[in-house]
Amino acid sequence: MIVLVDHNLEGYVVFLQGTLASEGWLSLLSISFVTLKEAGLAVDSNDRVIWRFAQSNQMLLLTANRNAKGEDSLEQTMREEITDT
Repeated sequence: MIVLVDHNLEGYVVFLQGTLASEGWLSLLSISFVTLKEAGLAVDSNDRVIWRFAQSNQMLLLTANRNAKGEDSLEQTMREEITDT
């Protein structure tokens, strides 16, 4: 499982990885965390770009600052683009 980490959570993911490791979860699950920069995305990429990238690469998106404001907001993007697949 690959988790795309939004720029606002990069610091927190270090703690999350440490907790997962210390509790033994990383030996049970294959989890890797990738930052926007590591994925080749600009920190100021809009929600739609980030969502499409995550979906096309079968990643989970970990974010805390995306909103429902505007046509490229994460909520609007998901409403328009989520499918059964």
